[in-house]
Amino acid sequence: MLYPFEFEPIFKRTIWGGNRLSRFKQLSQPAFGVGESWEISQVEGDVSVLANGPMKGTTLSQLLEQFPEAILGKKVFARFGTHFPLLFKFIDAKRDLSVQVHPDDAMAKKYHGPQASGKTEMWYVIEAEPYAALIAGFSRNLSNVEYQLRMKQNRIEEVLRRFKVQAGDAFFIPPGLVHSIGGGILLLEIQQTSDLTYRIYDYNRVDAEGKKRELHTDLAAEALDYSYHPEVKLNYALSSENEADLIHCEHFNTNVLCLQAGQSMRRDKSAEDSFVVYNCVQGSVRLSCAMSSMEPIVMCQGKSVLVPAALAGNILLEADSEAILVETTS
Repeated sequence: MLYPFEFEPIFKRTIWGGNRLSRFKQLSQPAFGVGESWEISQVEGDVSVLANGPMKGTTLSQLLEQFPEAILGKKVFARFGTHFPLLFKFIDAKRDLSVQVHPDDAMAKKYHGPQASGKTEMWYVIEAEPYAALIAGFSRNLSNVEYQLRMKQNRIEEVLRRFKVQAGDAFFIPPGLVHSIGGGILLLEIQQTSDLTYRIYDYNRVDAEGKKRELHTDLAAEALDYSYHPEVKLNYALSSENEADLIHCEHFNTNVLCLQAGQSMRRDKSAEDSFVVYNCVQGSVRLSCAMSSMEPIVMCQGKSVLVPAALAGNILLEADSEAILVETTS
């Protein structure tokens, strides 16, 4: 009954969004001003809808109610119940995003209710203009007193750590880390299922109605980690099998797989007792599972597939062209 799942993307228009996603995802219509494509989501009000197979039209929530352990894995189900723990997005920043910070689980529950989650996330850069840069952390240790003074003097940008980026760069953004995606960057974001963001600074911009967006000054000050984090940029190297570990943390384990045209790769993720998500960021790959009778799914760039835990023991990836996949388990 189960098979690899594709979902309808959920597009989000933003004041900083561009038009890269329509090209990247090979959409039939242009998508101007779209900053985000939510690929797999169970955020309230933005729950993904299945786009393929005999259960097409079913929501992710309905699938998890019907097949909780088979989709999530026993380990994940024991921890989260029927709550899908991760949110996957493609983000197109034509202009700089706000400087912001996310709360951890404890702070999220304190201010937003017992069901709220904090936000740990990571970024994988897909495309970047030559000038493009992002912010990840402070350039040195700060005190809360200095932070508050710099905010009053409008001088916080002086102590933000900037990274020039190129395709293939990856960053880990734990709760409390100040950050911002810069203009000219297209990336994949993998995060806890949470939509909690505290804006610190927004360049005095206004929205389509001429209003400045809300800042969350007091909450941000409480959430912030004022220490210097030396290892936010992930250093990795491909193995002889053309794969590399990006990050293993409490909430997700993520690898990058690089396949040459005509190459096939088998993946056995059964030991992780988790669903597996593949995000194709370059090229085209056919994905099939030995325990499913469904025809292979053609994953071209911009597509995402969720493989239920029950099918994760024998996944076959066959590259039609040179391809890069990001592989994630919980």
